[in-house]
Order: sequence, then structure tokens, then C-alpha cells
Amino acid sequence: MRLDKSAERGVPSMVWRAGQERRLAMIHAAAGDRLKGGLVLDVGCGVGTYMRAFRRFTPHVFGVEIEEERAREASVYGRVTQSPGETLPFSDGSFDLVLSHEVIEHAADDRAIAVEMVRVLKTAGRLALFCPNRLYPFETHGHYWRGQYHFGNTPLINYLPNQIRNRLAPHVRAYTMHNLRALFVGLPVRIVTHTQIYPGYDNVLARYPALGRLLRRGTYGLERTPLRAFGLSHFLVAEKTLG
Repeated sequence: MRLDKSAERGVPSMVWRAGQERRLAMIHAAAGDRLKGGLVLDVGCGVGTYMRAFRRFTPHVFGVEIEEERAREASVYGRVTQSPGETLPFSDGSFDLVLSHEVIEHAADDRAIAVEMVRVLKTAGRLALFCPNRLYPFETHGHYWRGQYHFGNTPLINYLPNQIRNRLAPHVRAYTMHNLRALFVGLPVRIVTHTQIYPGYDNVLARYPALGRLLRRGTYGLERTPLRAFGLSHFLVAEKTLG
């Protein structure tokens, strides 16, 4: 099966809206003083949306992006290198904060990226990672059917057995809590935070303001309950230890 390039690589955030601002606040809270003037790396930086936001806090912003055109666009916000995340072109212990925002699910080798992101962190540096949640009721990256890619949210694919789910969505992973944490087993990190979050609903809010506000209020409240397990994305924060 030939994968559609946008499906295989994912589509980066192009517009900064409330959903991204909310996630930035989570990253800021997780990073603490590390973000203020620190060295920051965005792995899979896309067109540099989060790099630009990080410049509110520090001028030392770096990015890695596998797509050449995206890397060129992002370079206006910091030093960007075209490279896969599995082989980061930086020395051990280089960064105070590393971000992986909805990227690791597209990687050829997600364990290798996890190893590399931990490697380039300074001791006591932190990794902030967002990635798809297997328990979310929709596959947001579309699906394949009879060799054709169909863009959009597809219900219940992630609830199917792996053998079927991976035929319908071979271009992207979705993680259980166990699967995600397993990427860091044996690495010199401790998990500081691991939770799930619901969408920003920015598109819904733009078209149907009352519905968008209702969805935000309702599902953001669920994040404080066990029903957060059905959120859109995992949010995991790991801190590098002495090892």
C-alpha cells in the first residue's frame, strides 16, 4: 500500500489558536524555570509554530524536521536541522527542554526517537510529549480503505484489534498508557506527569460558538475525572535523571 505523504508524515499546526495556547501553558508549567532562557528543542517542528511561541520565553530555540520545505519555513524562528528524530544531530545533554508534539506516532521507530530525546536532555531537563490516545473514540488521521486514503475523523477504529486497526490506519500509531510508557523503560528518566487531554474544539467554536463552549466546559471538566482516559491525546512529561 502506497501511503499518502500528508497521512504518513502528519500535517503540522499552521494556525495558532486557543487549543495551541492551552497546550503551550501545559508545556510551560511542566518546564518550570527550564524554559526561561533555556535551550529548547522541538523534535518534528513542522513549520515552526511552537518554536515561534517558545521565543516568548527564550531566544535559544532549535528544531528538527524531516521535511525540507517545512524546515525552511521553521528556520525563521530558530536553528532548524533537517533530520529524522531517530538520529538527532546534537551532543548528549544539550537541552533543558525537548518537545515532541503529535510526532512520535508517525516515526519509523518510536523507541529510537524516545532514546534520542532522552539522550540530548541535560540532567534534570524535561521532555514534554503529546501523542494520540488509543482510547479516544475517533482516529483523527483518517484511514485507508481498499488502497485509498480517506481524510477526516473516523469513529471506533482504535477500538478494533491491532490486526484490523493497523490495516485501516497503517500510517499512524495510537498509544495506550502502557504502550507509551514502555518506550521509556530502561532509560534514565522518571515520569513526572502522564495524563490525557481533550481537544481544543477551535473549529467547532468558530462555526458553532455555543456548542464549542459547551464541549470545552464539559470535556475539560472530565480531565479531572477517570474519564480523562478517553481524551484525544496523551500528555507525558519525563525528567532526565543521573542514570
